[in-house]
Amino acid sequence: MKRSAFAAVATCLCFASPMLAHEKTQPKAPGLPAGTVVEKNIAYGPHERNKLDIYVPAGDGPFPLLVWVHGGAWRAGSKDGNVFGLPMLAKGYAVASINYRYTNHAIYPAQIHDCKGAIRFLRASAKKYKLDEKHFGVSGGSAGGHLVALLGTTGGVDELEGDVGGNSKFSSRVQAVCDIFGPTDIHRMGDSAGFPKETHPIRQLLGGTVDEKKELCDQASPVKFVTKDDAPFIILHGTKDPLVPVEQSQLMHDELKKGGVESTLIVIEGAGHDGKVFTPDSLKRVEAFFDKHLKGK
Repeated sequence: MKRSAFAAVATCLCFASPMLAHEKTQPKAPGLPAGTVVEKNIAYGPHERNKLDIYVPAGDGPFPLLVWVHGGAWRAGSKDGNVFGLPMLAKGYAVASINYRYTNHAIYPAQIHDCKGAIRFLRASAKKYKLDEKHFGVSGGSAGGHLVALLGTTGGVDELEGDVGGNSKFSSRVQAVCDIFGPTDIHRMGDSAGFPKETHPIRQLLGGTVDEKKELCDQASPVKFVTKDDAPFIILHGTKDPLVPVEQSQLMHDELKKGGVESTLIVIEGAGHDGKVFTPDSLKRVEAFFDKHLKGK
């Protein structure tokens, strides 16, 4: 049986408790295809966390781009861990992995401002890196899933664009989203997972409780921004996720469908907030999803 291009990396990707802490060790990523050009720690903005890595396959391009946004409760994690899209290099995709400001650096919306700044930078650099600027896809897990869901739903929302890195004449819109168990309605996450009140990730993201920051909760909730011109979504979530309830993904899926946006929700029975969501079937469907929307005519 032919394996999904994602299968090799999915077996070593670890999402164990990314909402809780930065992992002490990162599994080694699989080898890159011959001829892959790699540039690391490229600055897309002024902050020390405004850095990205890019991987470009051999060939003339232009290549569709997959951008990975790491998890870690918006306060940990790194672009340097295993990058979900790297196996797609062999299928003619370029891949980027980005960092963004932690919540101890700045509260929301700094994180989405950074992500949008990175997308604009990559689009502005399309010729240099042989990228197809009309076909950018994003994927992310947990906090990264939340941010890619915002990227998919807030193209052109002025208050969330920010000015990180400039490049204002370039769009921050993306053309496909893979959301892996990301929070989508922040109002409903305020008492999640039994976190201590003072160190609750949502409190740290908002700079206060959900009751104190209701307007900011709206601005941080992808479900509040769905419109018919949003990017198509594929969403992965486990039924036993103890940190982000599966209902968060169901809400997002339902809102997208109601708004006339293509959405596929894959619920994995028994999977938690971890790599068990990467079944052979779910990986195959994610790969087909990106091929359809980033390579299709």
